[in-house]
Amino acid sequence: MRTNGTRSKAGTPRRGPATARLSHLDAANRPSMVGVGDKAVTRREALAEVRVRLPRAVARALDASGHRTKKGPVFDTAIIAAVQAVKRTHELIPFCHPIPIDHCSVEIDRARAGELRVRCRVGASHRTGVEMEALSGAAVAALTIYDMCKALSHDIEITGLRLLQKSGGRRDFSRAPGTRRAGGRRTPRR
Repeated sequence: MRTNGTRSKAGTPRRGPATARLSHLDAANRPSMVGVGDKAVTRREALAEVRVRLPRAVARALDASGHRTKKGPVFDTAIIAAVQAVKRTHELIPFCHPIPIDHCSVEIDRARAGELRVRCRVGASHRTGVEMEALSGAAVAALTIYDMCKALSHDIEITGLRLLQKSGGRRDFSRAPGTRRAGGRRTPRR
């Protein structure tokens, strides 16, 4: 964590005016779960994506087999794995809250030759956001595709895991399609 270089009497770094405070650290800079009990319940949504780059031979083999391997239907299995990951994110990421998910959809399509784009959209009405759930779902779908295709090649790459959109919390976020960086847009606290 960046600080302005000064220290308090207790020896902990002081935060300068331009330094953001990490929400999962308490006053003594120890890990802490964020309290959400006083927040209002709002509609929360998030969309994440990841890319899976397949060697040409793997892409051809998947096309020829109707996206099936000896392990079964690749895309259908990846979608089921993504939904499971979304529902269990709080078991994987230490400071995530358990959230009653009321919507999860996963799309797998070709971004270009030899590259798949996996998108996971998650929704819930809760006091905290669902971006970690969307990112977990996209990542696990990509890992499942890798697992089901690794018998064909280990030269499969998983790249570009990123949040595309989130809404319903203190601030909304939206990344323009095809960009690497995006700025968050501040909205009134809900």
